[in-house]
Amino acid sequence: MKKRLFTPGPTPVPENIQLSMARPILHHRNKDFEEIFAEVNSNLQYLFQTKQPVLTFASSGTGAMEAAFVSCLSRGDTILNIEGGKFGERWTKIPQAYGIEVDVLKIEWGKSATAEDVAARLKANPKIKAVVMTHSETSTGAFTDVKNLAKVVRDQSNALIMVDGVTSVGAMEVRFDDWGLDTVATGSQKGLMLPPGLGILAVSDRALKARETSDLPKFYFDIKRAAKEVAANTTPFTPAVSLIMGLQESLRMIRSEGLENVWQRHAMMAESCRRAVKAVGLEVFAEKPANSVTAVKVPSSLNADQIFKSMRGDHGMTLAGGQDHLKGKIFRISHLGYYDVFDMVTVIAGLEKTLSDLKHPFSPGSGVQAIQQFLTNQN
Repeated sequence: MKKRLFTPGPTPVPENIQLSMARPILHHRNKDFEEIFAEVNSNLQYLFQTKQPVLTFASSGTGAMEAAFVSCLSRGDTILNIEGGKFGERWTKIPQAYGIEVDVLKIEWGKSATAEDVAARLKANPKIKAVVMTHSETSTGAFTDVKNLAKVVRDQSNALIMVDGVTSVGAMEVRFDDWGLDTVATGSQKGLMLPPGLGILAVSDRALKARETSDLPKFYFDIKRAAKEVAANTTPFTPAVSLIMGLQESLRMIRSEGLENVWQRHAMMAESCRRAVKAVGLEVFAEKPANSVTAVKVPSSLNADQIFKSMRGDHGMTLAGGQDHLKGKIFRISHLGYYDVFDMVTVIAGLEKTLSDLKHPFSPGSGVQAIQQFLTNQN
């Protein structure tokens, strides 16, 4: 049985990227690697739409987020965290572990924070040093309007704007400089189409300035040290050399397609998937869905874990299940990274077969037809 991966990380790795990572290993302190890293760093700036440094750590995206916290904040600082899912919860726990006070703006899972929500918290607590937001909440498929919320923060405070872009960078519009962001993190196993192992962080001048007064313990995850070395196209410590060689190829692919075309492709996949899900009688869970992953709510007559297990066991298609209180209530279909709309046709065809086997009432072929009609209307 052919295996197909539709999880929001790890995501499929193109063959040309696999081959690039299979090249003979290089030493990281020689000219050959520096030339590769120079190209990677330039293309990372293109990816984030910034002229600022983009730092690469041998970690997951969580490591990049931790680097932002420990480098820019101090003990006793207060931050505002918009928490609307499993990963939003993580951005509360990490700062708290370092003695940072977290004002939690708790959003119902599947919902999105509004400008009014954020403005009210900033007004109530003028001591807030940073606002943390999750652009694409992977656990719920919900979208946060980072562009709009960042403007609110800029207009009403001097707080740093820290963004979890782990499943949005390389899939959804992110304009680091134009939106006035201070840190944006992502991971290699998402829109960058690589195996796990790289945490990537764009940092602003304001973030680097904040590092000068930060008193939190830091060694490996120090943006000052990393930024100094990246200017010379190297790293403070041994990098994940093979992954960076793969990243070189990944970013070339994104450059070749064109970043705005990449965003548009993801928007088309997301919309086609959402239409298909509704056509087979299921619901999209998120009120304002992101273009990276679609979370699907199932009726009480079905268990989402049954669908998840059947898709993987019977059809070789691995989806993602629900987390915490959503376990058994939702499943998630990724369209993040190395996919196109015809991959959505495949996964929806598998979903239809599974729903039919589970005696869910719907018109066979309706999901696939919804995608085909959507594609026809795009021409």
